[in-house]
Amino acid sequence: MRGWEKVPHDPPCSESCRLVQGSQCFVGEILPEQPVERMHKKRPCKQRRLQPLQCGTLLEVREGACTARQREWYRRELDDHKVFVSWNEQGTRAFYFSKAPPGQWINVELEQEKHTMQLNGSQIFVEVLCEQGVDTIFGYPGGAVLNLYDELYKNADRITHVLTAHEQGASHAADGYARATGRTGVVLATSGPGATNLVTGIATAYMDSVPMVAFTGNVATPGIGKDCFQEAYIEGITMPITKHNFTVRRVEDLADTMRAAFRIAQSGRKGPVLVDIPKDVTAAVCEFENKQPEPIRTVTTFDAEQVRWAADLINAAQRPLVYFGGGVRSAASCQPLRDLLHKAEIPATHTLMAAGVVPYGDPMNIGMVGMHGCYTSNRAVADCDVLIAVGTRFSDRVALKPKTFAKNATIIQIDIDPSELGKNVEVDLSIVGDAAYVLQAMLPQIKEAKHPDWMKMIHEWQAQDYHPVSDPTHLMPHQVIGEVCNQCGPEAVYVTDVGQHQMWAAQYLRHAKSRGFITSGGLGTMGFGYGAAIGAQMALGRDQRVVMFTGDGSFHMNLNEACTAVSYDLPIITVIFNNSVLGMVRQWQTTFYGKRYSQTDPHRHTDFVKLAEGFGLKGYRCTNLPEFQQAFAEALQRKGPTWIECIIDKDEKVLPMIPGGGDINDIIME
Repeated sequence: MRGWEKVPHDPPCSESCRLVQGSQCFVGEILPEQPVERMHKKRPCKQRRLQPLQCGTLLEVREGACTARQREWYRRELDDHKVFVSWNEQGTRAFYFSKAPPGQWINVELEQEKHTMQLNGSQIFVEVLCEQGVDTIFGYPGGAVLNLYDELYKNADRITHVLTAHEQGASHAADGYARATGRTGVVLATSGPGATNLVTGIATAYMDSVPMVAFTGNVATPGIGKDCFQEAYIEGITMPITKHNFTVRRVEDLADTMRAAFRIAQSGRKGPVLVDIPKDVTAAVCEFENKQPEPIRTVTTFDAEQVRWAADLINAAQRPLVYFGGGVRSAASCQPLRDLLHKAEIPATHTLMAAGVVPYGDPMNIGMVGMHGCYTSNRAVADCDVLIAVGTRFSDRVALKPKTFAKNATIIQIDIDPSELGKNVEVDLSIVGDAAYVLQAMLPQIKEAKHPDWMKMIHEWQAQDYHPVSDPTHLMPHQVIGEVCNQCGPEAVYVTDVGQHQMWAAQYLRHAKSRGFITSGGLGTMGFGYGAAIGAQMALGRDQRVVMFTGDGSFHMNLNEACTAVSYDLPIITVIFNNSVLGMVRQWQTTFYGKRYSQTDPHRHTDFVKLAEGFGLKGYRCTNLPEFQQAFAEALQRKGPTWIECIIDKDEKVLPMIPGGGDINDIIME
């Protein structure tokens, strides 16, 4: 399930293994350590050792106590004990902690001699980062993390630290690093406001299933819960927006907790994990043992019978369509999907998060689907007879009218997260598993086929797609994006903020790389772009071309990170679509609110060229295509960051558009 991973049973039983830990009022599934080997035959089957918790007794929710007091009581009880968890057969207890088993239950023959060393918490922090292959970390220092930063200073030759202008910028940079590479992004912030400034970045990563580990400092453990200076209960704050989070209260637990965080972030459906480290833990000393990182665990198993049924449905289809999302990019490989499309001649449409998985120009790629998707894609969804949804969740920006979405089709859904199956749209066949493994198993059962009548219909619809008309008297978004593609070539990486420019980039970029388009899809975070571009540039190196598209509204939220790009001499080219309004909201006000433009014309007079010079970078202003062509060509030759402001009309719209709750019959084309 999202945010949790299932506890295995030995032997299997029907009761669901779930744990309420600390003050977590909801019940979820947990990722345990390996079970302790037991020799006692009568011990319950559901016994599991949990790290980093350590012994206990039966714990029950105390009536009449506030959540905060219950949380602190649980912590005091659990911190001093070794904990084992088991459920009673009826599942009536919320949770049950039994006493530690006698020593004879543990197979001592498995114990091996360990080579350890005495290190403090800060040294352990750095050693585990290196052990996990971390080479870059983004962050901002503060009092609670001074010990960690002192150790990072001593190990600057092993780990590069990137100092951002704001912790939110650091979290977006870690996110961009992860999206560009598939590796886990790492961010570090101090306690209190430093930690809370990460929240939007963590939520952005969570919504788009991005592997990230956020480390935060906290006040010393004796001061937790006493409203100390710069104290915040970040574990509780981030509980709904992380796969899992931890507060480390003993230095002995630090290394294994960090290892668990990296493992959870990359396992199954990927996502962010938070580790909160009190200051005294960073100074305390304990024995440390280096370990090899655990292999990334994905869902390699699936129901072979369901795969066979899916293959039979696809083979029998006359109008098949693949609809794929960002889960394919996160899967073990994108190639099985491409092989399926060409083997059975199946056209494919994609979500915003999957742009580039099937390259621009591939005859099977018919474009983006949804609110601002093309006419062809939305028409194909309405008329197909079998829809194969791969790594996608039927979000409200795609399935705008869930009850009639693909109403003529038999729907097959493949997803690594079982909680997404049938959640938003009812499906006929659901398969749990990594998309790459499922499709690879399906391919031998798929017959080579052609669908000439279906492809003829697709081509006829493509003639009806919206195509903007160029106006030589002023600069237009599709002209700007087309020129960027002409000059950059297929290997560039494109990053966006959120708004009209984001949709224009999704529509008009010639996407050629599966990780070449970085954007905030689920949360729609304005201000995401510059930090993410910095993370991508640091991950891929200064020789990789990174271009960021933004609007004047989004850019005002994150342009402070220009100082970071300048400090690290990052050659990021920022293209600013300046229409002097909050364009996407204004477009809705134009169409649905009788042109009542409430608070969408901020009357700002920011001079981006002068502001760029103030930051120490080069700025350009363009009002027509020749000016932009020259400015962008010059920007490509510069070694540092560049801004190019493009003046566009405030009434320029993102088209086509299907209103929320509508379908293909409600599409707006002009």
